[in-house]
Amino acid sequence: MASTYEKIATTTLGSDTNSINFTSISGSYTDLILIGSLQVTAGGTNPGVYFNSSTGSVSQTSLYGTGSAAGSFRLTGYNFIFFGGGSDTANVESNVIVHIQNYANTTTNKTCLIRWNHQPSEVYAVVGMRNNTAAITAVNLTTQAGNYKAGSTFTLYGILKA
Repeated sequence: MASTYEKIATTTLGSDTNSINFTSISGSYTDLILIGSLQVTAGGTNPGVYFNSSTGSVSQTSLYGTGSAAGSFRLTGYNFIFFGGGSDTANVESNVIVHIQNYANTTTNKTCLIRWNHQPSEVYAVVGMRNNTAAITAVNLTTQAGNYKAGSTFTLYGILKA
């Protein structure tokens, strides 16, 4: 039987904000998928995700391409998992997909895969890990500086168990 997505919640920002929270997520799905269509305000940098309203120990490995170059980097010691890297250009539409795997399991650290287009010519693929085995009941979005712009939309889906 094929898995299907079930919409848990959608939010469209009515004003610029630094924090978006999806809370009270049940453990009845296999995985979570967050899809965002976003812009950041002038000076906005490093949009990202963290879980359970806790900015604990995370690490990530990122691959990126710009159309003329490619590279990778690894980050540790930050409070949340960045969608990509660097500063953002205000008023540039970006899209992100965050796949949070096996989120309700309480015996393994939590991992996510992120695909993000950053500015008109950059794409990122990110593997992130939260060093905590607690089940995820909240997905939180933030930026290192600046805000998500009004009109940005984020939708959280659960993948139904087969």
